[in-house]
Amino acid sequence: MNNKKEKSKTAFNQQAPTYDIDMKGAHARNLYPALLKKLSNIEYHTVLDLGCGTGAIIQAILREAPDKEVYGIDISEKMLQKAKEKLTGKATLTLGDSEHLPYQDSLFDVIYCNDSFHHYPHPEKVLAEAHRVLKPGGTIIIGDCWLPFVSRIIMNVFIRFSNEGDVKIYSEREICDMLNLHFHNVTWQKANHSSYIAAAAK
Repeated sequence: MNNKKEKSKTAFNQQAPTYDIDMKGAHARNLYPALLKKLSNIEYHTVLDLGCGTGAIIQAILREAPDKEVYGIDISEKMLQKAKEKLTGKATLTLGDSEHLPYQDSLFDVIYCNDSFHHYPHPEKVLAEAHRVLKPGGTIIIGDCWLPFVSRIIMNVFIRFSNEGDVKIYSEREICDMLNLHFHNVTWQKANHSSYIAAAAK
């Protein structure tokens, strides 16, 4: 397995027991409202959570709409175990790699990725796989870290030495350019002072 992936797996296995309440999960939790609001404006039945972590967003979705068919995939066994405990069989959860999705073509109405895109060593592979398993007319949503130019440049220098598997903090243009390779109707907006939400259609 790629070294960055191993570091991500190890870090999230260590963080899993307290991720829902401590500072390690704070950035992801701060994105939940914006992502759930985005989802609330989309009609969908089948949805995939890339990097589902402890299943908090899946739980929120099912609380409001228990009829949704929800899937989650994560590289961390301990995160996935927390999700399974929380969701008690209400979602289909898989241990796996977002660069190699174990799903059939054109399965999902919506795919979202919350606060994990900056961990992917090959984000173009993730987006190609997302495109494959997304239905025609479906929507992909990415919520992730945002920093202004100078801070982002500095962070991306130090991120090379990250022990938590971080790969890169992307600019608005970089995210939009990547999405435009596979999708159309790309949008990008700040969700809060340190996060963005991007979306696109297949």
